[in-house]
Amino acid sequence: MNDLSCAELVELVTMYLEGALPEAERRRFEAHLRVCHGCTHYLEQMRHTIRLTGLLSEEALMPAAKEALLRAFRDWKCHNQDESG
Repeated sequence: MNDLSCAELVELVTMYLEGALPEAERRRFEAHLRVCHGCTHYLEQMRHTIRLTGLLSEEALMPAAKEALLRAFRDWKCHNQDESG
């Protein structure tokens, strides 16, 4: 069985949470979680974020808050692509 890297886990986390990973990938994912405290913490943060964002609606956000979130995620994506490139 191939070891799963932390970067691969981050890429697969959405599929894992949706129950969409093939069986072999799910086993690799869960094996990595058993030995990586950082990724276990990341997964729990994602679960918590999903629970909280389920309570929000776009209409409930003030325009400035919406723009700040969009800017933060836009910057985050560009920053992560720079690191992986």
